[in-house]
Amino acid sequence: MPTPRQAALNMLNQVLTEGRLMSEAGVLRALEGLDGASKARAMRLANETLRNLERADKLLKSHLRKAPSPYVMNLLRLSTIELAQGGDAHGVVNEAVTLVSKHKKYGSMKGLVNAVLRKVAADVPEKFAILRAPRLPKWLRGPLSEAYNREIVAAMELAHHAGAPLDISVKSDAAGWADKLGGALTPFGSVRLQDAGQVTALEGFEAGDWWVQDTAAALPAKLLNAQPGESVLDMCAAPGGKTMQIAAAGAQVTALDMSENRLKRVAENLERTKLTANIVCGDALKHEGSYDAVLLDAPCSATGTIRRHPDLPHAKNGDTFGPLIELQAHMLAHSASLVKKGGRLVYCTCSLLPDEGEVQVEDFLETHPDFTADTEVLQQDGIDPAWITEEGGLRLRPDFWGEQGGMDGFYIAVLNRAE
Repeated sequence: MPTPRQAALNMLNQVLTEGRLMSEAGVLRALEGLDGASKARAMRLANETLRNLERADKLLKSHLRKAPSPYVMNLLRLSTIELAQGGDAHGVVNEAVTLVSKHKKYGSMKGLVNAVLRKVAADVPEKFAILRAPRLPKWLRGPLSEAYNREIVAAMELAHHAGAPLDISVKSDAAGWADKLGGALTPFGSVRLQDAGQVTALEGFEAGDWWVQDTAAALPAKLLNAQPGESVLDMCAAPGGKTMQIAAAGAQVTALDMSENRLKRVAENLERTKLTANIVCGDALKHEGSYDAVLLDAPCSATGTIRRHPDLPHAKNGDTFGPLIELQAHMLAHSASLVKKGGRLVYCTCSLLPDEGEVQVEDFLETHPDFTADTEVLQQDGIDPAWITEEGGLRLRPDFWGEQGGMDGFYIAVLNRAE
């Protein structure tokens, strides 16, 4: 059975050398054999290393004449960050040496690993504290710097480095659940937990009283404002957070996604929460029907979720942006054809890039004169009027609500179709 550190190292190697995301099945297999607490620890070790990769490399640079193999370097990075965050030096160094000594190819590097980490352990607490918050890689920092100013990008990087608290959406009585779980209500109606621990062990999880969903991710369905009896299409529905919100409101919701595996998770979440939806596996661009409301959470770069997914900047390089933007435009146009006259369409992406948000809606409104952006619905508690964009959408950033733990970066537009 692997240890949490061994599992974390396995995950890091796949992200940093193979360009895989932590959410991929192959990466998650590294956690097999671990109990719930050990899985959580392995995930935390891997995520904290990814958040602090720039810092780890700076701390290690003075102790390395040249960079070792990726496996050894990732082991040193993992150990350095654990030491920097208060890990027991004896345990961290000894296990690192044990792990490398068992490796068929790099076993001879155990002496280097031992020597480097003992030096790091001696000076890392003092040096770690004065290092700047890690910057985004150039492939992403460049486009963001063009879209925002330098101060905003730096603020977002601070938010990414800080990580994210746990937000949950509840079926009912959010205030009551905030009291039960020792959390706080966000202005958008989510319950925020700063030190949640193991999610599945929290009261109400098994009973299906709530589900995990960032407060920004919960806002599109809230703005959709589904009513009892309405027919609603949730396009690209997996993993099902927005579907459950719409179902909890009493609407007749169709959850559409082209991935059977991802829809299995939607079905599992619906079963746990005792909510119902019509689950359809199919291509969103070929789907037909007529709905009172449509929610399109379009496939995107996911650059707004880095605070909780620090693997993304290291596993991607921006080469999929062009095809994604083209796909979003096609999906937005098709989703409009599924909205009844007098109905509404909510378009959203968990992206920080205007090309995936503001620009998409601006272009859509120019070619669809029967749709208008609804800015009145955006006049709600918690929404700063400054967040409303020129074309009538809503721009959320990870540095908003910074003192309370931030939020995911999102773009949301509510588009009403004329009668």
